[in-house]
Amino acid sequence: MFTQLDPPIPLHVLGKGDGYALGVIDYGQEHNLLWVTAIDSTGEIWCAPNPEVRMQANWSMGRARSMAVKASKEAMAG
Repeated sequence: MFTQLDPPIPLHVLGKGDGYALGVIDYGQEHNLLWVTAIDSTGEIWCAPNPEVRMQANWSMGRARSMAVKASKEAMAG
């Protein structure tokens, strides 16, 4: 099942970068959700499995950047 997200959700895909989830694909209980995400820096569209996706930090919601996102961004930087 495909669910279009309206509005898109700002996410971080580990190893790919920040982007916006446009939709979610759910193949059922034996599979991870797949987040259809447009990556900000490259314009690429990735179907990222649930374990590779993190919410972006949100100051107004009190959500700090996760350690996984920090490590991913450091690895991508070089």
